[in-house]
Amino acid sequence: MSEVRFPELSKEQPDAEGVLATWFVNDGDQVASGQLLGEVMVDKASGDVLAPAAGRVRLLVAEEQAARQGTVIATVE
Repeated sequence: MSEVRFPELSKEQPDAEGVLATWFVNDGDQVASGQLLGEVMVDKASGDVLAPAAGRVRLLVAEEQAARQGTVIATVE
């Protein structure tokens, strides 16, 4: 199992909270390594969430839900 973490977009505030703006996949979808899974936002910065490995994705954080940078937001099994 591989963890998908909220990317660190704010280097000055590594524990800053952001929002999972959108998922481009659904829970249970098969994904490829490096596939774009979603987009996150911290303040006015946005970033991509990529699959760390191929497998079935399990989404742990819902769209528009807040999460801290570095938090596990999904897994790939």
